[in-house]
Amino acid sequence: MKYYNSIIDTIGNTPLVKLNKVTKGIKGTVLAKVEYFNPGNSVKDRIAIRMIEDAEKAGILKPGGTIIEGTSGNTGMGLALAAIGKGYKCIFTMADKQSKEKMDILRAVGAEVIVCPTNVTPDDPRSYYSVAKRLNQEIPNSLYPNQYDNLSNTAAHYDTTGPEIWRDTEGEITHFAAGVGTGGTICGTAKYLKEQQSSVVTVGIDTYGSVFKKYKETGIFDEGEVYPYLTEGIGEDILPQNVNFSLIDHFVKVTDKDAAIMARRLSREEGLFVGWSCGSAVHGALEWAKENLKEEDVMVILLPDHGTRYLAKIYNDTWMKDHGFLESREFATARDIVRGKNGRSQLTTVPAAATVSEAIRTLNKQSISQIPVTDENGHIVGSLTDATILNKLIEDPTIKDVPVGEVMDKPFKFVGLDNTVDVLSSLIDRENKALLVRDELEQVHIITQADLLAAMTT
Repeated sequence: MKYYNSIIDTIGNTPLVKLNKVTKGIKGTVLAKVEYFNPGNSVKDRIAIRMIEDAEKAGILKPGGTIIEGTSGNTGMGLALAAIGKGYKCIFTMADKQSKEKMDILRAVGAEVIVCPTNVTPDDPRSYYSVAKRLNQEIPNSLYPNQYDNLSNTAAHYDTTGPEIWRDTEGEITHFAAGVGTGGTICGTAKYLKEQQSSVVTVGIDTYGSVFKKYKETGIFDEGEVYPYLTEGIGEDILPQNVNFSLIDHFVKVTDKDAAIMARRLSREEGLFVGWSCGSAVHGALEWAKENLKEEDVMVILLPDHGTRYLAKIYNDTWMKDHGFLESREFATARDIVRGKNGRSQLTTVPAAATVSEAIRTLNKQSISQIPVTDENGHIVGSLTDATILNKLIEDPTIKDVPVGEVMDKPFKFVGLDNTVDVLSSLIDRENKALLVRDELEQVHIITQADLLAAMTT
């Protein structure tokens, strides 16, 4: 029998996946190291188990102890899983800018979560750093792993992430890119890769509001660079000991908006449902790659976590619009599509009582691929597509004489007039080939994939 003794034994050996669509115009091969395949859905599972096991070996953490950590959520999840496997309690402090999903997930796996204000200095007694340190002092037999300064963080990636990338690229990697937060991921991985091939170039992704890029380039810790930002998991207002600037060759800063939009693109265009800082990593890495990557180069971009942490934020259209991240000049709406048809949007339907042959003639006459089906009162009760008809005719040629109502699919979905193209495109799939919308006069219009393509190119 093949099985794992506990969930923590499944950490690591995550896949490399080639990016195909978001890399348009980029030379070379760009691969994503997809870390949401870890059991806690993030790269932080790797450092969590390493920090706990190193503390056990050092005699710092004993049976029945409590793990206390300041986290943006992902490290907390990794620590919580490790704690379940090893029998420890967990208390996590988090900044109030972190997503509610992250807090709920940590509570779901048995952790206590203490929410602290974001807009305070790191040494303020209310900051999530300070609260974690204080609790560690007050609670007996507790461990404060301190992922920022605990070099087990870097060691975990030196021992696992770096070797995996080197192995899976068969030593062909030329560039490595990752977000920089605690610094352990990029520095541990880069240290290993550069030891194998000193020419490997490391690109660190920073965010506006963080000190890293300017410090790397000038050696100056400029407090004027520090201001609130929304992206979670990268950038800092401190210099963690795990950040070894000598291992990071270049820094690229990415805005909250560009990061959020790229994360959504990765989900839609690559099928990678990833987190916010994953968008930062890809956007920043590709901006750098446009000017620097050659045809023979292989770039690996590390994607640290999963999109479920951000459902109420970057994957919520209302939240995105409220923050100015989705604008009408970038994404047309269903209303715009209907107006753009210039009176050519009169809806063609077929009665449920009509035969399949009659429906085929209507499709051919109107040069359309899908059509709503109506009952005797004109209400839409189903839909029919040329693909559905073709498949059914191949199975049984006699169905051409049966009523459409006997072979029709479920009705197309109705959507709101103000839904944007990116949302509309996510609703069209194998099961739903088109969308319906009612205008202000209650007239029904159909929106097809062709309409969406036209809206994106005008």
